[in-house]
Amino acid sequence: MLVLTRKNREGVIIGRPEDLEVMLEITVLEIEGGRVRLGFEADTRMPIHRREVWDRICNGELNGSPVAAAAAARGR
Repeated sequence: MLVLTRKNREGVIIGRPEDLEVMLEITVLEIEGGRVRLGFEADTRMPIHRREVWDRICNGELNGSPVAAAAAARGR
């Protein structure tokens, strides 16, 4: 796990430097009272979910989701 410290309005880029493709950009939007608001920018084809939602999708608890269908096809 990579652990970074970021200040308000600072960000992180996830991508491939060899072809300059930005796959995901995460920006700290606000830090207030022990809570951090993050902004995510990605291609619309890349699903982005909170961890607890992702776990429910992968466990088949959120039917009808394209991610749930893919997980079911893999036998999860």
